Amino acid sequence: MCQYSSTDGFANDWHLVHLGSRAAGGAGLVITEACAVNPEGRISPFDLGIWKDAHIAELKRINAFIESQGAVSGIQLAHAGRKGSCAAPWNGGKELSAAEGGWQVVAPSAIPFREGQALPLALSLTEIAQITDDFKKAAERSLEAGFKVIELHAAHGYLVHQFLSPLTNLRQDAYGGSFENRSRLLKEIIQSVQTVWPSHLPLFVRISATDWLAGGWNIEESVRLAEMMQQSGVDLIDCSSGGLVGHATIPVAPGYQVPFAHRIKKETGILTAAVGMITEAAQAEAILVNEEADLVLLARELLRDPYFPVHAANILKADIEVPVQYLRGRK
Repeated sequence: MCQYSSTDGFANDWHLVHLGSRAAGGAGLVITEACAVNPEGRISPFDLGIWKDAHIAELKRINAFIESQGAVSGIQLAHAGRKGSCAAPWNGGKELSAAEGGWQVVAPSAIPFREGQALPLALSLTEIAQITDDFKKAAERSLEAGFKVIELHAAHGYLVHQFLSPLTNLRQDAYGGSFENRSRLLKEIIQSVQTVWPSHLPLFVRISATDWLAGGWNIEESVRLAEMMQQSGVDLIDCSSGGLVGHATIPVAPGYQVPFAHRIKKETGILTAAVGMITEAAQAEAILVNEEADLVLLARELLRDPYFPVHAANILKADIEVPVQYLRGRK
């Protein structure tokens, strides 16, 4: 979950305490918020970044603490595309002008996220290649910072998702039109990252399995994409949905996205993660026991309760290590 608490992309004590609390709280894997691969790839001026070497040191300090608590550290690499240059949510989330610290946003095609917003700049082939290289360099820095998992963010209406969906990609070159062309950017980013990311360390990709809108990206295309990613060496698909447009009708309910993880897992054999409105220990356990997904990822529930894994273990009568400083609170 984005914290909107960085200056110039740098992690700070907030991120140490925020991420460290989840590690101390029993999470097996702690993944950062969407981390921008270049300054223009941020959602807001306050997003975490990894576009320069100076960002590494603080991330390395945080990762050392996460690992000291027995957890694995992961990073989510992202580019916001046309959904960038916005104020923090608690300041309205509005589009920022240059005078307010905003910047020119980019997209596959010149279609704004909301009516009335400034048009994004349609990326040139040279600019697409540069962004692919930015992901590669971000992966190199991630490795140096001590991360053990990379998740490429191709969901929620951000840049890679914008290329995937026919609703936002009207290009007529090698990156638009057919399924193969619309998925080309993601495939090239995966290949580029793999040139520097060790094969023994996991590579995840987060997708929106559907746009929840007629004519948009859908679960059938997500299954095809998962097959392509499996052949490309991706280890796990994190199955979310939506985020591309603001007017989609999404049937939000407990576990409403789990069927996407189940279908992709069943039809392709690739490992999947279930996300979205998973808030109870028994609910999370059932997803795994019923083999609907291989991993459960929590976001909002861990904002409400950083110690959810410990509490879930108590409910499920499972043994879980806690910091020795907290042993007196076990009973």
